[in-house]
Order: sequence, then C-alpha cells, then structure tokens
Amino acid sequence: MTAIIDYDAGNIRSVEKALLALGEETTVTGKASEILEADRVILPGVGAFGDAMKKLWEYELVDVIRETVRKKTPFLGICLGLQLLFERSDESPGAEGLGILEGEILRIPDNAGVKVPHIGWNSITYPNRGRLFEGIPENSYVYFVHSYYLKAADKEIVTAQTQYGALIHASVEKDNVFACQFHPEKSSEIGLAILRNFISINREE
Repeated sequence: MTAIIDYDAGNIRSVEKALLALGEETTVTGKASEILEADRVILPGVGAFGDAMKKLWEYELVDVIRETVRKKTPFLGICLGLQLLFERSDESPGAEGLGILEGEILRIPDNAGVKVPHIGWNSITYPNRGRLFEGIPENSYVYFVHSYYLKAADKEIVTAQTQYGALIHASVEKDNVFACQFHPEKSSEIGLAILRNFISINREE
C-alpha cells in the first residue's frame, strides 16, 4: 500500500488517480500511523516552499517524514515535494527545508531567454540512471510546472536532468529516497512507467 501525504498542498488527487490506474492500493492521509505503516510514501505538492514547510510543521508531519525515511521506506517527492527534501529555497529566504538531502532550490533565471514559470514538456537525460527510469529511454519527455529548480550538492544522486535556462536536476535518488521535479502523474505513459517502477521498490532491510 502506498500512502500519499495530505498536508493541503494540492496535487494529490492526480497522483492518487495515477496510482489507482496502475492497480496500486492507495490511501491519502495526514495520519502518522498510516504513513509509518505504509509500504511506500509519496510527498506531492504545489505552491510556495515556506508555506508548505509551515503546514508540515502544523500538521506534525516533519518528524513523521524523517522517521519514514529512517525506516528505509521507499519515499518519493514530487515537484514541491522534491524541493522540500532539501535544505533551503530562494523562494522563501530563512525557511528551512526538511534537510534530508543536501542542496538548494534556486529560481530559474529571468534573463535566460525562457518563460518563467516553466510549464511544459522537456526531455530528460540520465547522468546516473536510477531505478525510477529502468526501461525508460533517455531523452523521454516529461511534464514540468515550476519556477524554481534543484541544484543538488552531490551530483552522484542526480538521476535525471534537463536544460531550461539552467541545468536543472530533474530527479534524484539516494538509498530509499527518490524525487522528481517534474510531474510523473501528468507525464502520460512515461510518467506511469516511472510510478510503476517506484511502486515495485520494496523497503530496504
């Protein structure tokens, strides 16, 4: 069973619908017990970095997320959910992220000759092919909606990247923690294949 964390940050029902289409038993929940007992956990999200962290604290989910990761439960952050896993964001100066992974979230440069926010399909390449992309050809297209992007401190955890005004670290993997800046639930068959790969991953012992 996969738990999708509900903390009033949007982007939940489309993720749930995609998982159900794959035949995955799914629950949308903000309850600590259900999250900690799940076989896999997804942290979705759209909106502002600082507001989302405030909600995670208000709903007493910060320690739950950290414990889920500590237990080696497969964990997937999507869009804002990826950004929250890191330390800080240009979007919300002074707000601390979960700090589970090292890196920072930067704004896509306005002077890069591209429209911000970045909305649309971009192809991804694999600097370090991860488990989410098994069986998925390099240069496949996925769907992005964002104004801020990840610059990971450790390039070895970057499993997919794209170019949009800057080199964007589009997906990461470290141990049981996975994350995508793009929306797999909105990325057609490629996105469903990515989610299928995620739900096939078991807890590391």
